[in-house]
Amino acid sequence: MPVHLITGAGSGIGAALARRLHDRGDQLVLLARDASRARDFTAHYPGASTLVGDLAQPGRLSWAFSKQHLPERIDTLVHVAGIVDLGRVADLSPTVWEQQLAVNLVAPAELTRLLLPVIRVSRGQVLFVNSGAGLRANAEWGAYAASKHGLKALADALRAEEAGNGVRVTSVFPGRTATPMQQKVHHQEGAEYVADRFIDPASVATTILTAIDLPRDAQITDLSVRPGV
Repeated sequence: MPVHLITGAGSGIGAALARRLHDRGDQLVLLARDASRARDFTAHYPGASTLVGDLAQPGRLSWAFSKQHLPERIDTLVHVAGIVDLGRVADLSPTVWEQQLAVNLVAPAELTRLLLPVIRVSRGQVLFVNSGAGLRANAEWGAYAASKHGLKALADALRAEEAGNGVRVTSVFPGRTATPMQQKVHHQEGAEYVADRFIDPASVATTILTAIDLPRDAQITDLSVRPGV
């Protein structure tokens, strides 16, 4: 039975992916930011296990994991969790930059580092759910786009470094998707939020499953997903 460790499984794309994997009988390990969230996950996904670690504090992940039992096998590590705060470069404080870089870039790098020995044993896969902002930056998206451009660089470097260990690395770049994050973005933009105008999280989950389920003779390195209308 494949084992998948997922961040950001509480809502949006991460929740859609967790449901699909759980429904087909795969084993889930869900990263939770605290013990309360971990209990919610195990109640919602019977048979799933959890790890507790706060992605907003990547420097403490190693310490947090040292107090817990890490999985002995990970076939897929899926980085979905992320945060966004818009603003002009002229107005963004160092705190806003640091928060987005910590959660969106440094935490995935550190989580990957800590789990890579287990992933190598499984000859597994690391999948980064990036963003269209990881390919281009628009006005007021500077901090978020910088974190996502960095995430693409992380994936590209990791792919080159781990090819000899049989580890596949994929970046998925969704366009605007109907998630709580997108609702927050619209609030910050002062725009009306209409979920039907955007990609359903389940559609992004389907693309992720395509990359995960691809036979071992190939890998999807980069995959862009855009709204159909």
